Amino acid sequence: MKSNDMVLSVHSRTTAVEFDSALRSRLILFQASGAAALGGFEDSCFLLTDRTKDGEMQLFHAPEEKPTDRFGGGKEYVLTGRSDRLEKVLVLTVCDKFPSAVLVRARYRNIGQEEINVSGWVANRYTLQPGEEAGEIPFWSFQGASYEERPDWVLPLRDGYFRKNYMGMNAPDYGGGIPLADVWRKDAGAAIGLCESGPKLVSLPVQVSDGKASLEIRSENASILQPGETLETEETFVMAHEGDFFGPMCEYRRILEGLGLRFASVNPEAYEPTWCAWGYERGFTVDQIYCALPMVKKLGFKWVCLDDGWQNEEGDCELSKEKFPAGEDGIKEFVRNVHAQGLKVQLWWIPMACDPKSRYYAEHPENVILDSAGKPRPISWWDNDYLCPALKNVREYTKQSVRKILGEWDFDGLKIDGQHLNAAPLCYNKAHHHESPADSYEAVPGFFRMVYEEAKRIKPKAPIMFCPCGTCCSVFTMPYFDMPVASDPESSWQVRSRGKVYKALMGNRVPYNGDHVELSDGGCDFASTVGVGGVINTKFTWPVGSGPVSVVSEGADYDLGPEKEELYRKWLSIYRDKKLSSGEYLGGLYTLGFNLPECHAIRRADRMYYAFFADRFSGELELRGLGNRSYEVTDYVNEKKLARLKAGENRLRAEFRVFLLLEAAPVEDD
Repeated sequence: MKSNDMVLSVHSRTTAVEFDSALRSRLILFQASGAAALGGFEDSCFLLTDRTKDGEMQLFHAPEEKPTDRFGGGKEYVLTGRSDRLEKVLVLTVCDKFPSAVLVRARYRNIGQEEINVSGWVANRYTLQPGEEAGEIPFWSFQGASYEERPDWVLPLRDGYFRKNYMGMNAPDYGGGIPLADVWRKDAGAAIGLCESGPKLVSLPVQVSDGKASLEIRSENASILQPGETLETEETFVMAHEGDFFGPMCEYRRILEGLGLRFASVNPEAYEPTWCAWGYERGFTVDQIYCALPMVKKLGFKWVCLDDGWQNEEGDCELSKEKFPAGEDGIKEFVRNVHAQGLKVQLWWIPMACDPKSRYYAEHPENVILDSAGKPRPISWWDNDYLCPALKNVREYTKQSVRKILGEWDFDGLKIDGQHLNAAPLCYNKAHHHESPADSYEAVPGFFRMVYEEAKRIKPKAPIMFCPCGTCCSVFTMPYFDMPVASDPESSWQVRSRGKVYKALMGNRVPYNGDHVELSDGGCDFASTVGVGGVINTKFTWPVGSGPVSVVSEGADYDLGPEKEELYRKWLSIYRDKKLSSGEYLGGLYTLGFNLPECHAIRRADRMYYAFFADRFSGELELRGLGNRSYEVTDYVNEKKLARLKAGENRLRAEFRVFLLLEAAPVEDD
């Protein structure tokens, strides 16, 4: 059989993985216009060994095809190949429940007479050729790793680009994320990811070289494969697709649900807009908050967040004597006073971290994570150390803190914060008696499941916000909170693109919190939050002049003067009138990067809403997703009627700067 003679094609609804006689593969996308290859045949699954190149793998016997009832039905395909010293068995599964994906796992057996030094394995390596209409930016990408630099999760790719996307620790306190990588061009894309119910120490490198983009899943766990022994990889998946990452990410959610992860149901309480006291930072006083509450209530906010600074030290659930001289009686009185205003109150909290100056640290220094040199692992900015989430007594202490905050103090919800929330470093603390140093890393989702279940046991309606400080949130903790947040965005683009990620993974009606609007472009971009179906959040200070000197000296101005008050009032009115945060986010209608201007669409009842963004635009807009009816199109921010579209029409000319938010309401034909 000649090289590149296709011997097997594994088909899902949109994806075909074709194999040749050397067990090389390529991706084929099925679309309305026909089948299209994304790249050529290449070795997509292989071991990293002590040889630069093993002998060429050749098909050993005919591929097998058989039905499987895994995940409720589908087909399984088995290919077996051999080189001079390795046997490779590839098992590919196409499941009825997630018909866009092909699941892949590999087994490697040493059939030689000598041991093989293995440094890891690679799965789903695919190279994408640029499309026929490739422009200055031929590819866009989603990458789900967490880094201290807090890069964009969704970004354009240019020649020379590389990011490793390691799912372990990429800094002492930054790690974890979403083990999915996606690269798309204008006409097609490829997504790969990990098909496991818990976090694993793998990487998903993405790079662009010589005009071509490549992605893969890589494990770098060294081992020795003795003669006759077998190494089996983690299970992975691959999808070819149209559009951007939204469709594959929705399919990934269904895969995770099939593996037993269940994302939280929608919490109506989380749709209410929030005012956060962080405008006063750690030096806040209770009187400052009390003074601001009349304006908070007047504007229509329903939640108040007491942020960092209430505690004596991180790691202790003990109150600052300066802020609450009456101790627990003082914090209970604070909660009662907020409730008396008709408002609900949320408490900022940083679990899994402990300050060396805290009481808990002094009493339990043995509970911290230690590195291989026996030193604690630091959490920056707060100057904390990691508590080990795998320890039973750490979990019990954390559970007691939840009981105190929601039960005894009567807070209505939690804001769980910190860049360390996604992943824990490997723990070498001998006092913990771990089976593996990775126990701490793998225990993080279970730790937050415990927090979530205890919080819901005490207050079933309590929203649990999870704010990992700008990092890409771990998908394995997402089932254990019901209020995702943009999490310290550095731009309005991050607000919008992160909203699309959360709407894909947690459901298209999830109450996605846009974080403090003061963090957006210009410090007042409400349109980015409202336009993607986000919940408004702010940290304004009031009355004018009440903000901390330290903030003003850095050039920030959070004071709510008369002009800002009118702006905030307008957007709160729009938010409540349109209710887009509870609408159906239609992420598959527009492709980020290639549909210009950028657009996000939401369906609510019989109306469609569109949010267009560009520095400046003049031209024709396409309103996708309209039914076969006539519509009246309105710029609902400026209350200006723009067009009346007859059934079958979906285009209008427009001119705008920065944003244009449209409502398409059905009307009867004349």
